[in-house]
Amino acid sequence: MSAKWEKKGTNDGELTFEIDVNKINSGLDQAFKRVRKTLNVPGFRKGKVPRQVFNRMYGEAALYEDALNIVLPDAYDNAVKEAAIEPVDQPEINVEKMEPNEPWVIKAKVTVKPEVKLGDYKGLTVPKQERDVTDADVDAELEKRREDQAELVLKEDGASEKGDTVVIDYKGSIDGKPFDGGSAENYSLELGSNSFIPGFEDQLIGHKAGDDVEVKVTFPEDYQAKDLAGKEATFETKIHEVKTKELPKLDDEFAKDVDEDVDSLDELKKKIKADLVEKKNTAADEAIQDAAISEAVKNATIEELPEAMVHEEVHNQMNQYLGNMQRQGISPQMYYQLTGTSEDDLHKQFEKDADERVRTNLVLEAIVKAEDIKPSEDEINDEIKNLASEYNMDEKTVRQTLTNDMLSHDIAVKKAIDIVADSAKEA
Repeated sequence: MSAKWEKKGTNDGELTFEIDVNKINSGLDQAFKRVRKTLNVPGFRKGKVPRQVFNRMYGEAALYEDALNIVLPDAYDNAVKEAAIEPVDQPEINVEKMEPNEPWVIKAKVTVKPEVKLGDYKGLTVPKQERDVTDADVDAELEKRREDQAELVLKEDGASEKGDTVVIDYKGSIDGKPFDGGSAENYSLELGSNSFIPGFEDQLIGHKAGDDVEVKVTFPEDYQAKDLAGKEATFETKIHEVKTKELPKLDDEFAKDVDEDVDSLDELKKKIKADLVEKKNTAADEAIQDAAISEAVKNATIEELPEAMVHEEVHNQMNQYLGNMQRQGISPQMYYQLTGTSEDDLHKQFEKDADERVRTNLVLEAIVKAEDIKPSEDEINDEIKNLASEYNMDEKTVRQTLTNDMLSHDIAVKKAIDIVADSAKEA
């Protein structure tokens, strides 16, 4: 096969290639076998019409379109490899020449990956990261754990305060008319949790059990239920109970209750500090990696991003996100219903940073080429084992799902990230 690539624009061009006579004849044979099954010709049983008879009646050219559909995918793939291009979208195919007993000539309009001109990507300067864990950090974490262990006790006479929980009935109305989802009975609401419409919880602060409170609020303009967005509502609210948090004492018994692996408060503090150190170091490493990659992308030059790549990135992110939801038992339809959103809303959400994600991927792939990173068979096998463990799958299923090329690509990109991040300098 002879393939010729001619660049026509920044990321577009024309790929001209031939399909040789042997492949054409093979395609014609397959096309005839398919069409023969449907033919009704007098004197012949269905499906038994000889090729010569078909050619006399219809002409061999009647098979050309079907034959082209059969042989084109492999011919195009081979031409792409020969021309050493990387298409990012479906080609626009035009038949240039289709004569009997001669190679067919095909022209394809193709959009390819853009050229990446790398700038500096090693030894980049990134912001200094805070890794120290102070006693105040440990105390704050201890306080969170005390909050988690807190018990709610009835507040007999005192008025409600921020942080208290009230048990309420409420009936909401707009212009005197009730609306769907606007009422509940014996609902437990923590004041200050910001789980209700802005302003609702504040109006219950300072009240006691038995009080009736008329709460007036305005739904936010961006409220998910569009029929309520921006409207004023009144909630007739009855407070049945006010409960306050009773925090446990900060002592050895508390330490044992929250962590069965420790015997004293001092041990708990040491363990918390070690955990916080690990988390801070992980967060710092991730921040350095993100900053270094971002800087490497800024230093690179990409003249123009193909629109097809951006669209594909958006759909990949959507599919991955909805796939994660389905693994939790939530179908796409259920997700849209629960969140009050639509497929278009999710599409717009992932559109926001799609350009930057595509640029980042292209730069990392360019670094893979520049560094000549080629994962070994052992590294691919290790990646399969890691993925099988992470997603609770057997290795055979992982191998069937992901090709070696896909695995090799992901491993190489991870190595490129390490090269950029590990060489970065904090300042």
